Amino acid sequence: MKRARFLLGSILILAAAAGAVVPQQWTLRSFDDFLRGKFSGIAVTSDGVLSLASPEEKIDGPSEDFYLSFVMTPEGTGYLGTGHGGKIYRLDKDGKADLYFQTAEMDVTCLLLGQKGILYAGTSPNGKIYEITASGKGQELFNPEERYIWDLALSESGNLLAAVGESGGIYEINPEGSGRLIFKADQTHILCLKIEPDGNIVAGSGGSGLVYRLAKNSGKGTVIFETPFEEVRSVAFDPDGNIYASAGGTVKASRGETVSAPIPVSAGNVDISISVSGEAAAPVQSSTGQGARPAAAAGSREPGAIYRIGPDGLARRIWFSPEEQVYSLFWNESERKIYFGTGPKGRLYMIDREEETSLLLQSEAEQAYACIPLGPRLYLLSNNPAGLSRISADRRLSGEYLGPVWDAKLASVWGRIDWEAALPAEGVLQFQSRSGNSAEPGSTWSEWSPPYQKAEGEQILSPKARYLQIRALFKSTSAKAGPALSRLSVHFLPANAAPSITRIELLGPNEVFLKPPDMDEAIWGLERRLPDAGRKTDDMRMIAAKKTERQGFRTLSWSGEDENGDTLVYSIALKRDGDKDWRTIEDHWPEEIFAFNTVYFPDGVYQMKVTASDALSNPAGREKTGEQTVGPLLIDNTAPAVKNLQVARAEGQLSVSFTAEDGFSAVKDARVLIRPGDWRVVFPEDGIADSKTESYKFRIPLPPGADGLVTIIVRDVVDNTATVRQVF
Repeated sequence: MKRARFLLGSILILAAAAGAVVPQQWTLRSFDDFLRGKFSGIAVTSDGVLSLASPEEKIDGPSEDFYLSFVMTPEGTGYLGTGHGGKIYRLDKDGKADLYFQTAEMDVTCLLLGQKGILYAGTSPNGKIYEITASGKGQELFNPEERYIWDLALSESGNLLAAVGESGGIYEINPEGSGRLIFKADQTHILCLKIEPDGNIVAGSGGSGLVYRLAKNSGKGTVIFETPFEEVRSVAFDPDGNIYASAGGTVKASRGETVSAPIPVSAGNVDISISVSGEAAAPVQSSTGQGARPAAAAGSREPGAIYRIGPDGLARRIWFSPEEQVYSLFWNESERKIYFGTGPKGRLYMIDREEETSLLLQSEAEQAYACIPLGPRLYLLSNNPAGLSRISADRRLSGEYLGPVWDAKLASVWGRIDWEAALPAEGVLQFQSRSGNSAEPGSTWSEWSPPYQKAEGEQILSPKARYLQIRALFKSTSAKAGPALSRLSVHFLPANAAPSITRIELLGPNEVFLKPPDMDEAIWGLERRLPDAGRKTDDMRMIAAKKTERQGFRTLSWSGEDENGDTLVYSIALKRDGDKDWRTIEDHWPEEIFAFNTVYFPDGVYQMKVTASDALSNPAGREKTGEQTVGPLLIDNTAPAVKNLQVARAEGQLSVSFTAEDGFSAVKDARVLIRPGDWRVVFPEDGIADSKTESYKFRIPLPPGADGLVTIIVRDVVDNTATVRQVF
């Protein structure tokens, strides 16, 4: 796995480290970058070069819901199995289709050409095998009483091998139609089988994605590889003894295991983690044209992978996608490469001997369901919609690449578009752009711009918007050469969005945080202009700050955000009720907490305002601000007054009465002390201290040895304290 390419790949977004509003750039330059787009007649090599793909000639096939199986004779006659009408068609060299045989089941899931021109067909959902000798002439050869016949093969002895579900096994059927179960799998389906040059059978299962090997003539099966996926759909061999297996569907744990950690997987050269479950998924009836094959529904996105299992039994994953399933694969001996088709984007890929992946083409259908080689040509069977096409080794004369939708996050002014490409004399390469403010292009987007043709760069003509999309138009007058694009870059300038205060909180009276790590020395966020206190210069650390109390202090905390990622500074202002103007008490404040001593402000009710500014990250005149207010804030540094205090001693008790008054705050509590006794709480006459004026009248027992002095403390809600003493 080559991590270095991914670090340069993906979609590069170059911006200033500080996150200021500066020109930025999007770039596509690697295979993984370009793969995010849509390909119409365009291929991309493993090293990230776009070029015109091989021609795909559509063959007018019969009008059926699904094309499920296809085989060809060496002379070029094709046989097409369909669903859900259970028909088999014969296609001549010109692609003309005639009904060849009608089965009694819904789906013809597999076809095999046998000796003497015999055509074998496997069906579902009432799995039977037919032997067809001519047009309209055929008979049921074998009924294993299984629901599905998934694959067929011929053994060295000339007997027919059938992979079945839903009890999961392999049958051997002789030419007379007598069959026996030669392998019973632990899984519910055997989805594919292929015979090795030495006569051993390799098979893939569904339920849990296992690769089996059955020794020749022994009937004993062993698991040679267990994938973390639900199914193994197809297998292939190369002359070096390697086995290639495609796996896909739900990612799961091995049988009997519970997986709690992610399984590391790789998409090309991209590391991804997929969480897995230890529960097996049952096959489901699918609407994708696969009968009841366990598979993703049309348009759904499930992961898929290809593994190479060496002669030494070691397996290596050579391809992975988090959103594409592999439907078929085969070994191309003339090129010594693996070809495979996927869904739901209908793509045909190739992997070379260095395990590098190239995209050969993307069809109009969702599933590249099967790929059948015949000489230098390939026949591609597609579904959703059903179709059949012939792919030659030449090069198209035109094609289009539709890039991914780029999101600038904010409305942006578009700059230049530039690219790197090899452009032969026969080739033409043009680009167009469109923009909009919805994530999906639609009628609200701008029209495609006039073509850009200067590789050194042209001004993008699309309107200012949040989203941008580029398409590249490839043309050539020769099938031997054409444009080859290796880099595409777009420059843009995001609008400067105003910052915002997303949270603002005024702590309670006297509440402060001690700035860590100096828990006993510095108040966190303390204003800088105190006449009687300096400000320590050590850095604030976001670790467990200690919350404590300091008389007369108030603390304000907030959170600021900026969509551009700009550096923010803050100003803190205060306004007393009845005043018109805000008075700034701190400016260019870098922190999101501020504490100040209210003793330097007149008593009253105030509002506080925090204003965020992105001036540090933008040129003068382009800065923006956002603000938020909080209140009311009561500043009250005047203690309550104790009035009309009267005390009288009689019969071992002291009668006390007084009135507590406060100009701004409610009286919170009162306490009384007669030494050598303890402090005692006393309640006002109405039973609750909740107003600016409270009347108290109570009797308190005198402790033995009372010193003849009563002390009374009254506090308001901001903890201003009044103390009075009276001799009795």
